[in-house]
Amino acid sequence: MLSRSHPESPRTGRPRSAAADEAILEATRASLVDLGWSKLTMGDVATRAGVAKTTLYRRWAGKNELVVDAVAVLFDELELPDLGSLTADVEAMVLQFAALLERPETRTSLMAVVAESTRDEALRARIRDSIVDRQKRLVLQGRRRAQERGELPVEQDGAVATRTADLVFDVIAGAVVHRALVSAEPIDAEWARRFTVLLLGGLGAAASV
Repeated sequence: MLSRSHPESPRTGRPRSAAADEAILEATRASLVDLGWSKLTMGDVATRAGVAKTTLYRRWAGKNELVVDAVAVLFDELELPDLGSLTADVEAMVLQFAALLERPETRTSLMAVVAESTRDEALRARIRDSIVDRQKRLVLQGRRRAQERGELPVEQDGAVATRTADLVFDVIAGAVVHRALVSAEPIDAEWARRFTVLLLGGLGAAASV
């Protein structure tokens, strides 16, 4: 039998379960829909998920962190389609985003954490890190494809390119969230088309300045 000169250190603690995490985050969103932010508790989530409350606290320090992560995984479902043109990609992305916001668990969870974050700077920072900054990947991916197709110029100044990407993300997210959740107006193919024309027209104008 072979011996090892440097044996592996024994594992400590119980390995984290992806299935348990998924059940916990799903239970968190269900609790938000049923109870709202103020009545949601770690104990209720644990009961719904079928886990011990200590399991939650080993993963999340408290309700704020848990709810943001429950929302973030929904937005991670978004994927930028590759339909051959920037116009088609943006229109499809807008409709996909709108469809996500139509889901009760997304709508309720997002509005809850945004409302609560007005009183909690740490929660705002977690939203930026876990949701906003992660989803900016879609803008960067779309811009890279469009530049490869010759639809957008390559910005040589990295700082300018970053500011432009941030602005594009803010415009898309702000417009879609406002129309879907604040104005409660439908986002259909025609609205997505008109919005995309306006957005890309603005990008063209900015590039010429």
